[in-house]
Amino acid sequence: MAGIAPGLLADCTKIEQLLRDAATAAGAQVLHSHFHSFGPGLGVTGVVLLAESHISIHTWPENGFAAADIFMCGASQPHVALEVIEEALQPEYSEVRTVDREPPH
Repeated sequence: MAGIAPGLLADCTKIEQLLRDAATAAGAQVLHSHFHSFGPGLGVTGVVLLAESHISIHTWPENGFAAADIFMCGASQPHVALEVIEEALQPEYSEVRTVDREPPH
């Protein structure tokens, strides 16, 4: 995601809550989260561990850029988590890559 207001990408507490909210909205069960701020006005990195897998994010406020990975299985809805994140961050541009996992034959 690019073209994001830098102030939205530097607050560790708000980014953590955003990903936890996104997971809950997607029907996933949050087990634990861990986030790290690189300092005032600088980027954030973090992960929300889910019973269904995880959501992670890395932000670069100086570039207005964030990279998020949303991995979920079962009845959870990763597209809903993405919608929540995009609604909050309001990127000018977003590139999404979807990988469907098929069970082995």
